[in-house]
Amino acid sequence: MCKGFGKGFLAGVFTTVALAAGAVYAIHKTIIEPEELKEAFIEENRKKAARRRVAH
Repeated sequence: MCKGFGKGFLAGVFTTVALAAGAVYAIHKTIIEPEELKEAFIEENRKKAARRRVAH
C-alpha cells in the first residue's frame, strides 16, 4: 500500500509540474511573443521614419 501511494504521489507531482510548464509555454507563445514581435515591428518603423526625416 505504501509503495503504491509513493508512486502515485510522484506521478501526480510530475504530471502537475508538466501541466504547469505546458501552460506557461502556451501562454508565452500565444500572448507574450506576439506582443514582443509587435513592439519590435513598431520600433523598426520608428527607426525608418527617423531616417527618412533626416535624409530629406
